[in-house]
Amino acid sequence: MDAIRVSKVEHVLCTKNGSTLSGTIHLTAHHLIFRYDGGKENEMWVPYPLISQVTRLPQTLQGQSPLTVHCRTFETFSLHFSAESDAIDVFESVKELTVATSVFQLYAFFYSPNPPLPTSNGWSIYSPRDEFGRMGIGTRTKAWRFTDVNKDYSLCPTYPAKLIVPTKISDTTLQYASKYRSKCRIPALTYLHWSNFASITRCSQPMVGITQNRSIQDEKFIEAVFQTHVSPESRVSNTIVYGATTTNLIIDARPTANAVANTAKGAGTENMDHYKDAKKVYLGIDHIHAMRESLAKVVETLREADTLLASINSDLSEQVSGVSVLDRGALRRSGWLRHISAILEGTVLITRNIHINSSHVLIHCSDGWDRTSQLSSLSQLCLDPYYRTLKGFEILIEKDWLSFGYKFLDRCGHLSSDKFFVSNTEFSGSGGGADAAQAFLASMQNRFTSQNHVKETSPVFHQFLESVRQIQRQFPERFEFNERFLHQLYYHTYSCQFGTFVFNCERERKVGDGSGPPPCDRTVSVWDFLNSPSEMEQNLNPSYDPSLDDRASRAPGADMGVLTPNPKDVRFWHELYGRTDEEMNGRQIPVAVRPELVGPIEGSEDDPVNRASTPSNVPLPPSPSKTPMSNSQPLPRNPPPNPLLDSDELSSSVPELASLNISGSNRESFRPFSSTSSSFSMKPQVPSSNSDPSQPSRPLAISKAQEFFVGGGVKSVWGKLSSNASAAFSAVQGAYDGVARDLNTRSGPASPVPSKSEEMNIRSHLPSWGEEAHTISSSSSPPSSASFSLPTVRNPWATVNTSRPSATSVFSSYENPWGQSEESALTSTSTGGENTTLSSPLPADPTVSHPPTLRTATISRSQSVASARVGGETDADKSSSSSSLSASSDPLGVGLS
Repeated sequence: MDAIRVSKVEHVLCTKNGSTLSGTIHLTAHHLIFRYDGGKENEMWVPYPLISQVTRLPQTLQGQSPLTVHCRTFETFSLHFSAESDAIDVFESVKELTVATSVFQLYAFFYSPNPPLPTSNGWSIYSPRDEFGRMGIGTRTKAWRFTDVNKDYSLCPTYPAKLIVPTKISDTTLQYASKYRSKCRIPALTYLHWSNFASITRCSQPMVGITQNRSIQDEKFIEAVFQTHVSPESRVSNTIVYGATTTNLIIDARPTANAVANTAKGAGTENMDHYKDAKKVYLGIDHIHAMRESLAKVVETLREADTLLASINSDLSEQVSGVSVLDRGALRRSGWLRHISAILEGTVLITRNIHINSSHVLIHCSDGWDRTSQLSSLSQLCLDPYYRTLKGFEILIEKDWLSFGYKFLDRCGHLSSDKFFVSNTEFSGSGGGADAAQAFLASMQNRFTSQNHVKETSPVFHQFLESVRQIQRQFPERFEFNERFLHQLYYHTYSCQFGTFVFNCERERKVGDGSGPPPCDRTVSVWDFLNSPSEMEQNLNPSYDPSLDDRASRAPGADMGVLTPNPKDVRFWHELYGRTDEEMNGRQIPVAVRPELVGPIEGSEDDPVNRASTPSNVPLPPSPSKTPMSNSQPLPRNPPPNPLLDSDELSSSVPELASLNISGSNRESFRPFSSTSSSFSMKPQVPSSNSDPSQPSRPLAISKAQEFFVGGGVKSVWGKLSSNASAAFSAVQGAYDGVARDLNTRSGPASPVPSKSEEMNIRSHLPSWGEEAHTISSSSSPPSSASFSLPTVRNPWATVNTSRPSATSVFSSYENPWGQSEESALTSTSTGGENTTLSSPLPADPTVSHPPTLRTATISRSQSVASARVGGETDADKSSSSSSLSASSDPLGVGLS
């Protein structure tokens, strides 16, 4: 081939696992082969698709030119060439052979086993009619039927040709329902439980959008799915299923934040007001990019350990082996085990709902081919012992991964990219500054090329295999296959030796591009290789005990063949990474299950996604043209205990917010940039002409979504008023003006327990700098109470003399959020020695820390100490000491401590 610049290089040093040996490198059309001199080690064969990265380094002091090769099998080796030209030729040849422009250039289309494999039925090992017939479709139940609506892949190109749907749903309804699901991936049956008629169906996210779109066909479709076990004519046996229809679940595998982001793009999640007899749960499993970054941190830690070990060996005369230099803390910080724990947590939830609650489960994520495939296949692995056999596990992968359209080509990155071939020799030359700058730009361009191709890669199937390994480790006697079988599957997922894992969907495998025979006829199936006698002998689990899966067994500890793994008991699959268990895991530390799981959710009022993505679902200040709400009931003074309280939770605690009718057709459309009726306007409500002028208007509570748009998430008064500093200053000025007016118009004796307005009025007596200090006292204070005086401190906010009329504020037409008018000021009364405090008409701001309320107009130190009950002092001791409060500790009057 023209891509091979050099086919053979001798006297090359290969460093691997801390040891360095000499040998010869061979480059073929599909493999890099290293043959050790003297046969000291077995030949190393590396298929080009297994190469994840190649780095060419500058010459060493010994005059050698090294190449570092990283493989997808987590192996790293370095090749040291005596001539730089050989290193360049090998680097460029491997790059040309690894970076493919078409899937038909991969090894699978050139591989021909010699001798031929004993079996050749790998491409037909999975038959939908046989597999779903085994579950009981058409025999145990008649509630489900096969449909050929997608026989030519016209309904959904990424779905299988054979689909199983409820019998009550016609093909016409399927056509309409497909338009409501992302990529037309409608709900389709993937599993029917053997002990009851509970089902697992899978689909993609609904196209809800911020306008809350609906599809009657989709709603009827899912309703029919959740009722497939209740119709008398749907079953051969009409026995009652205990516990059915109690907890039908819609599983949204994503975090709520991801669902909100998809809503902004026109998709989203189900509005549970429209789906009967069901609840929804968010599992909080991160997207493909988070998984890719997490595994990258694991790989980086492994490579750093290899580099450190190689450095130690190069500094010592004798090579060191068996030394663990792996940073286990860095492995845990990668979050990889946390992600696997979240997947297993969702698996347990689905398994229990199917087997124990005898209820249905509908699973989806975004497009329904990544997290959906993981959860669906792992749940079936736990529910059905058949899938824990060799043949059953192969059928499970064919059904839930290959047939339902997992994107192996994109996620595995089979075509590779120039980005993964890095040459760090640009700056080693002796050229001038212009050459160095040009080399720098070339290197940066190399780093940022092919990003669109790389961002689709993610170790989703790898994560599934590692999750299976976790269950296999917890239940070692329940699997017919061993760890080696999983390891072989992982290897051939990336080797591209077989055609099973090199395409994105069933249509691409069975139809192809139309230019020739379909790929299934041109390539060998991986199952033909794994089912050969020599391989099966090595892949069998000697401790497998099928009697433990006896469904009729009532022995102690019997589980009817249904497994319930522990999500916290997860460890790194050390065999896959080529390490020991002690090296990677050490002492077992249980992984805490993540708190992102949200649910069950029965209606839209409980759904955080609907509250965050649909502005009309949150209590918002109405526009001035709207009729204001009633002010007959005062809002509570005390703030909610949670500063991030959601809007619906706040509505349940505030009567006026709960009485608002903002659902249905009366909801305002989402117009965040409208100047007249913006849903996110922060202006207080302006009373209309028919409202009571004596009752002050009250600003509505602000939800988290509003805080995000208005204040950027900053929990402060300024973020709620305005981002304009001058407007905020004017509001504060107006507040102090109102307080001064309240002080001048007050009359009568001071109450023992002042209201919030009285407390602010006391603070308004702060004198200006240089003025004489005032002493505030109360005739109703206890005899032991010593009055305090405010020292001479000027109020920096008092820009206007309170004796003159205040200047007009920009907020003059709205309610002052701090001050109160004389008519609306609420005072407290004292009856029989008991203090009774009326509620303030203003809502307490949950994001502002309120100072403690002054008990009397005259506050003594003795009262404060007595109320605290510190130590063993007597009341006489507590009342013996008093001191004046220095205003320098509170120059702005924001609170007394």
